[in-house]
Amino acid sequence: MIIPIYNELESLPELLDELASVLKNNYEYEIICVDDGSTDGSAQFIRDQALQNEHVVSLRFLKNSGKSNALNAGFDKASGDYVITMDADLQDDPSEIPNLITELEKGYDLISGWKKKRHDPISKRLPSKMFNFVTRLITGVKIHDFNCGLKIYRKEVVKSIEVYGGRHRYTPVLAAQRNFKIGEVVVNHRPRKYGTTKYGGFRFFHGFFDLLSVLFLDQFDQRPLHFFGLFGLGSILISFAIETYVLVLKIAVGHSFQKHFALILFGAMLFFLGLWFFSIGLIAEMIARTQKVREEQSYQVIED
Repeated sequence: MIIPIYNELESLPELLDELASVLKNNYEYEIICVDDGSTDGSAQFIRDQALQNEHVVSLRFLKNSGKSNALNAGFDKASGDYVITMDADLQDDPSEIPNLITELEKGYDLISGWKKKRHDPISKRLPSKMFNFVTRLITGVKIHDFNCGLKIYRKEVVKSIEVYGGRHRYTPVLAAQRNFKIGEVVVNHRPRKYGTTKYGGFRFFHGFFDLLSVLFLDQFDQRPLHFFGLFGLGSILISFAIETYVLVLKIAVGHSFQKHFALILFGAMLFFLGLWFFSIGLIAEMIARTQKVREEQSYQVIED
């Protein structure tokens, strides 16, 4: 179990009790609680639980670094064959865990929960429907609730994807890109019992930028020169074709270069545009070599 936590102190005792009642007599398990820089005492509570309960593992960030980084830290720490994620606000129902496991064992690599009946305000439900529709349309991944916190993965999935920025919304897409089999099951969604939502009004706008990153940059993040080089090579080849055409007209027909000056200029522009693409690709290649290290250094994980 991986549970990202940010200021959810009131819900944590009840959540851990519910998880224990579902898991203790049926499974070998660990509950990895990742505190994302909470300021309400959540981190101390989890540290105390880790000292008292062998099943609880406490990880914490020194500052708030986002849900994606919290999940990624949990993925790195996880050692079980199955990895389950859920939110800490008690809206995800721990009693759904056996259903997720049963569905996964039908041959899937990732099962995403579907909050078909949501207990959220309309200000969250409507943007969520739009977000899920567009994501499903663009990616071709046929699930209804990409951002549901309740998911189960085979270990191979979480060890092969990197989650950062806002990519936690797109773990099914990242898994599908790596040819893992994705499924979905309807899960119970409960009203929020304590605290307030961490939802922000601009979250879904940020989500679409993250989707562009997943769809395009993820294909070339380790080899950006390949991406820009394709455009550069294409521009240069077209440039050579144009200049060769003008030269043939000069030799075979006797046309003057002045007659095709605009075409010659266009070919020269394409040539330099191609060089520019290659230059951008080289710079991006150097940036990519340090990007992963910088991302890992953007937050510090402390294990208690």
